[in-house]
Amino acid sequence: MPKSRNDRKKKAVYTPPPSKEKPKVSPRWLVPVMLGAFILGILWIGVYYIAGAQIPYMQDLHNWNLLIGFSGIILAVILSTRWH
Repeated sequence: MPKSRNDRKKKAVYTPPPSKEKPKVSPRWLVPVMLGAFILGILWIGVYYIAGAQIPYMQDLHNWNLLIGFSGIILAVILSTRWH
């Protein structure tokens, strides 16, 4: 007669040894800088499209405005990868 599943020997569950390293903690400045860069990038692009013709320094920058705005957004994405 075949053995039932309950009668079979159960394998021990692997538990890793305790880690001696402390868990990494993000620096306190990371989240405010990340959010600030993201918001400033979005605002820069938004202001450029809405009122860029009336703002003198934005008129002079032309397509550099997009580079400035997207640089802030990209910086925020890079910083978000370091957030624990």
